[in-house]
Amino acid sequence: MSASPSPARRTVLRGAAALAGAAGAGAALAACSTETNSGGNTPATPTAPVELGAAAEVPVGGAKLYRERKLVVSCPAAGEYKAFSAQCTHAGCVLDKIVEGEGNCPCHGSRFDVSTGKVLKGPATDPLPAVPVRAENGKLIAG
Repeated sequence: MSASPSPARRTVLRGAAALAGAAGAGAALAACSTETNSGGNTPATPTAPVELGAAAEVPVGGAKLYRERKLVVSCPAAGEYKAFSAQCTHAGCVLDKIVEGEGNCPCHGSRFDVSTGKVLKGPATDPLPAVPVRAENGKLIAG
């Protein structure tokens, strides 16, 4: 009875390369994960009216991010407000900051004009959905 021959060196190296490739792909997918920044299983826009706080917190000519509510509200003129979902239309991450009128998606770098919802930089291709918003008794109500 003879012992079976040991695998050829080339076969072992191919198997090791395949395992390394699979591990690298898994790491790449994990790096692209939106789990920690995602909107979760909640809708991108409110399904019922939501109180956001004092209307005065949104500066005229500026905007405020309500990250926990997944909303961004701008104030183009005194007493005029516009609201948009703060959930990126590319992969569902919630915007993390506003810099010079641009909402930033932390996952893949998309940028949005917070006064119009328009995509300024991809990979997102669709604008942020508009959300009705009004000032009532000094407070902002969205949805």
